[in-house]
Amino acid sequence: MRTLTLPGTQITAPNVVLGLMRIQEKSDEEVRTLVRTARDAGIDFLDHADIYGADLHGCEKRFAEALQLSPSEREKWTIQTKAGIVREGPYFDFSYEHIVESVEGSLQALGTDYIDILLLHRPDALVEPEEVARAFDELEAAGKVRAFGVSNHTPRQIDLLKKFVKQPIVANQVQLSITHSPLIAQGVAANMQALEQSVSRDEGLIDHARLHDITLQAWSPFQAGFFDGPFLGSERFPELNAVIDRLAAQYDVTPTAIAVAWITRHPANMQVVLGTTTPQRVADAAAGSDLPLTRAEWYEIFRAAGYTVP
Repeated sequence: MRTLTLPGTQITAPNVVLGLMRIQEKSDEEVRTLVRTARDAGIDFLDHADIYGADLHGCEKRFAEALQLSPSEREKWTIQTKAGIVREGPYFDFSYEHIVESVEGSLQALGTDYIDILLLHRPDALVEPEEVARAFDELEAAGKVRAFGVSNHTPRQIDLLKKFVKQPIVANQVQLSITHSPLIAQGVAANMQALEQSVSRDEGLIDHARLHDITLQAWSPFQAGFFDGPFLGSERFPELNAVIDRLAAQYDVTPTAIAVAWITRHPANMQVVLGTTTPQRVADAAAGSDLPLTRAEWYEIFRAAGYTVP
């Protein structure tokens, strides 16, 4: 498992992350098996959010109930959670009060004294960055949150926060997969007016992250689009799956590992956030952590996904 140090922190993290948004209905043993499989594969980074689960903090509670971590066991994990979405609205709330209340709820649900990384979960159009800064300062000073980041934010939204927030923005969690990669595809086709692919929708988010030492975390790494089913094995993507299957056989791994490797091969040092609750799928994905796709193989996958290399 390849690791990286999150810039601005002392956190050494794997480049594959176990997301726990779907464990609410799993038994204690199922949750423990999932987490144990991840740990055995070198994944000691867990991704939560306050809204994951049937109830507020539901998956955080389910995790804590199943694992019953002692303080020494807790120290072996990097636990990340998110705040900012008000599910009942639905709307977004980056106010001081909401951020602090959400963190207090996550700490109680997780049965821990601190959160390693707190992400702001999707942008709040009514954000007042001074309020965010106040919340971050208080949470850091109290030792309740050790590092901070965002999710699904544009470069300019991050810059606005950074004008007031003194802590480094260490991560930005964004949707990215082989078939959903406008973040990458636009840069390849820049200035090609005839190509829809050339239209910028993210203000150069990947390059901004690399310039400002922000780790990108790729969510839905196997989804074809926005929760419309996986591309692996799908008849919608015959050419892509033919290439992936051939490379999987060549490297003696599963297609899942190739899908992970396509993201981890990028020099931006991204993390891949898994959403599966199937232990074998976790192990398969982990095999892509440091799989050395060549440039030619990476671009072959990219083109087979339907993107243009002018």
